[in-house]
Amino acid sequence: MLGFALVMAIRLTVPLTIWRWPLAGGLLSIVADTIDILIFDVAGFPSFASYQQIDKALDLYYLAIEFVVAQHWQSLPRWTASALFAYRLVGVAVFETTGARAALLVFPNLFELFFLWVVAALHFTPNYQFTLKRITTALAVLLVPKLIQEYLLHYARVLDDLVATDVIGDTAHGIAGWFRSHLP
Repeated sequence: MLGFALVMAIRLTVPLTIWRWPLAGGLLSIVADTIDILIFDVAGFPSFASYQQIDKALDLYYLAIEFVVAQHWQSLPRWTASALFAYRLVGVAVFETTGARAALLVFPNLFELFFLWVVAALHFTPNYQFTLKRITTALAVLLVPKLIQEYLLHYARVLDDLVATDVIGDTAHGIAGWFRSHLP
């Protein structure tokens, strides 16, 4: 139960930084989304709900904050973000009602990467002009890694049989072994 409380505290608090620092907050929310599995691995998974259900709900929480922030953008990126957010909501709804993991592949979370791209552009080049051509190009580029990620995580489920803490320990052991064999 302590692990669940810790995950909830992190996943509900960290996204609040998006309001003040959209780029840093968005990146920190991804980190929080990633480390929750480590916390559950160490402290135990809750017995009353599935990890996928908890994770999807908490993902939608921080994505909804990003969606609200996006409503203050210029019209073209705002409407693009709104369409991408709605598209992902449909995918999550299809997944939750059918259990079909392919829904997450067909409805990838491109909204998140698009949000980060826009806030990075606004942060580093405040006068950046969001044209249809630039947005279309960005979406095409962002879609490739997102589809790969969605396929590996949700469809092929390549990480489902791994324990995160074991992977970290094995990696650290391998790195330490490499240093021991290559240093005098």
